[in-house]
Amino acid sequence: MNKFLIALVLFVRFGGILFAQSPHILSQREQAAVIDQWLEERIQTLLPSLMDRSEIDMWVIISREYNEDPVIKTFLPATWHAARRRTMLVLYKAPGSSTVETFAVARYDVGKSFKKAWDPDTQPDQWMRLSELIVEKNPKKIGLNIAKDFGHADGLNVTEYNTLKSYLPENFHSKITSAQNLAVGWLETRTPSEMATYRHLQTIANDIIADGLSEEVITPGVTTTDDVVWWYREKIKELKLDTWFHPSVDIQRADPASQGQLRSFAVKADSEVIMPGDMLHIDFGISYLRLNTDTQQLAYVLKLGENEVPQYLKDAMKVGNRLQDILTSQFVTGRTGNQILRETRKTMNTEGIKGSIYSHPLGMHGHASGPTIGMWDNQGDTPGAGDYPLYPNTVYAIELNAVVFLKEWNKELRVQLEEGAFFDGEKVTYLNGRQVEIMPIPRKNGFLNNP
Repeated sequence: MNKFLIALVLFVRFGGILFAQSPHILSQREQAAVIDQWLEERIQTLLPSLMDRSEIDMWVIISREYNEDPVIKTFLPATWHAARRRTMLVLYKAPGSSTVETFAVARYDVGKSFKKAWDPDTQPDQWMRLSELIVEKNPKKIGLNIAKDFGHADGLNVTEYNTLKSYLPENFHSKITSAQNLAVGWLETRTPSEMATYRHLQTIANDIIADGLSEEVITPGVTTTDDVVWWYREKIKELKLDTWFHPSVDIQRADPASQGQLRSFAVKADSEVIMPGDMLHIDFGISYLRLNTDTQQLAYVLKLGENEVPQYLKDAMKVGNRLQDILTSQFVTGRTGNQILRETRKTMNTEGIKGSIYSHPLGMHGHASGPTIGMWDNQGDTPGAGDYPLYPNTVYAIELNAVVFLKEWNKELRVQLEEGAFFDGEKVTYLNGRQVEIMPIPRKNGFLNNP
């Protein structure tokens, strides 16, 4: 059968709704080329403005092998999986310059950008060479990855810090400052090239989610939630992707003895056999091209005689979507995560919506750097990370739950949703739409996320 006929069969089979084929995934070699290309673009086009914004003209990043600073990994070429021996990177923006000079005080070049600036044969002491380079450039501020509010920006260990100070001339000590805002800006800001691909990445994740929450994987009365979880782990490996956390699948059901709606994130749900009438919730993320997704969606197992998701569950889903709208309407450049949370909760209270907000940045890490917008166990201010402002060209996991009382169940349902979204400085756009309909199982006519 030729490719056209195969695509036609798939298209007809799924009612003309699902993609005829799964989204393309690059080979390892192709991924490496993209990662390295993006890194060069980020250093050349993004880093200069971030250094100006943070008022740091020299950024020094130091790591030892197997004790890596989270930031240094984002500067390494695709073929490097860790620092080598002790790797020192120096990034310097001279006064009036529009570019950043990059140096590797290491035994090797570090990728294309960081050329080796140390010759052990002429200067055996690596720390002395680093000190010489700093003195030579004579920066106004020396940014180090020491941070109170963000673990991603706090990667310089005490040994490296103390050793650097012992080598630097004393008159340079006062120039040392925290590079927290520079590190967070580097990690959180997305380039046009990255954003051109992020929708594709989210599409891959959504397709895997939909496949797992379907009759292709689930046999009601037989399949357990753990069966589905491990199907996802195997599927990720089969597609040569990675995940940054173990997926979870849990159940809410009408049975009064079932208390799934009360479970906190601190308690792992027990594995249960999936039955007709169950509401399934998945939490799932993949890593691809050094970017991450974090998605939570819902599916319902049709009972005998049901051909679609019951209307009362559809109505509950609308409450969850409304809460998403309330949250994203509060995204304003310069507003802090705590301010966004407070304004969102005011509107929730006005509209009588019960629920919780716990959204977070998304990008080079799953739980990434940037403004924290509530936490599942704290609906008040988050000191530090919650005080960080919202910047344009950043990505967030719009994560929350709406609590809706179902008279049909005589209990509450938690509508738990999480979708990746991009903030361009003016508006929030979901990376690949958002779930507005609960996925039915089975679904002979397919399913599609809508914007």
